[in-house]
Amino acid sequence: MEASGLLKWLKGSLSSPENESGRTIMRFVHPGDDHRFFQALQSQRQSCKALRSVRRLGIIRAYSCPVPIEQLPRKLAKSIVWEKDAIVRVDGIPETSSRFRTENGIPWGVRRIGAPDAWNRATGYRVKVGVIDTGVDFQHPDLRHSLEQGINLLQRAFLPYDDNGHGTHIAGTIAAANQLQGMIGVAPRASIYPVKAFDYNGTAYVSDIILGIDWCVRNRMNVVNMSFGMPERSRSLLQAVTNAYRSGVLIVASSGNEGKRGKIDYPARYSQTIAVGATNRNGRVSSFTNRSSYIDIYAPGEKIESCWLNGKRKTMSGTSMATSHVTGAVALLLSYRRDLTPDQVKAVLKASARPLRKAKASRSPRSSAGELNAARMLQAADKIRQRAAPPLP
Repeated sequence: MEASGLLKWLKGSLSSPENESGRTIMRFVHPGDDHRFFQALQSQRQSCKALRSVRRLGIIRAYSCPVPIEQLPRKLAKSIVWEKDAIVRVDGIPETSSRFRTENGIPWGVRRIGAPDAWNRATGYRVKVGVIDTGVDFQHPDLRHSLEQGINLLQRAFLPYDDNGHGTHIAGTIAAANQLQGMIGVAPRASIYPVKAFDYNGTAYVSDIILGIDWCVRNRMNVVNMSFGMPERSRSLLQAVTNAYRSGVLIVASSGNEGKRGKIDYPARYSQTIAVGATNRNGRVSSFTNRSSYIDIYAPGEKIESCWLNGKRKTMSGTSMATSHVTGAVALLLSYRRDLTPDQVKAVLKASARPLRKAKASRSPRSSAGELNAARMLQAADKIRQRAAPPLP
């Protein structure tokens, strides 16, 4: 009864010219109602154009609808859980200039985490990295050998081309592979699968991100980079992150750039992710970084030079940039020890981190999280008991 009633209400509401902007994520309390609604929705999509805007979020068995949460019928409150489909933004701080240029094709951040010292043992070979972001510049000479097709969730018929720049910058730090003429990333032989969920303004709905996580799980990504955050907690996003974690897909997320103490952004706040803060060239925590006990590891995030649109490079700062260093390191680790579970990867990263340098005149207590070090990470992985490795996809 609830499924048919909701579908009838949606048809009327979505067809109304007075329908206001806004999106809502809804989930049925009882699985039977979800099954009946999905079957009815599929059968009526072709005849009702308005219903085509209702999107199925398979990984959490929910739906995103272009209806403001205030308009939802109260009589269905006992059988359906509602949540605002919030807007999320990528962020980074562009730098007008930088003293720390790329040396011999290796950016200072890649060198700082000791990635070159790990390349004789691991390069990220055959590790699949999902990058949920603004897309990527497929023509960039530093990325041509690292990119797979991925998906464009905003326009399914097109490749996930980057019309913002943020996603290209992230991809470069993770796996650029053009050392002689351009730059080299942390894991130069990893495979980047760009998942375009953010538009040219760098904005997306939570439901877009959930669709991205769903795609990454179904296409067997090994690790997913999520260089963005939001201040509010989302139950739907938590469920998607949890389901990905349980399926063996590890998510690396940025803590945020507001300089908060005791608070970090979601989804980095969820325990099922690796939460990343940013450090500068001297190994000290960057002033813009949100920080709390929930941060798992710090990595270079200040004045980071990487790929940009139209084959160029650009210097940016932010926890987004730090997150891409950690994702690249996870790719190195998984190419070295493919048998590791998400729990073990997280434990290895934290156990092998270098202690942070305390800023001068700082009265804040030393963080329990340290700074990423790729060479020490591989050494720590050697101490974990070997399990039977799954077959390569």
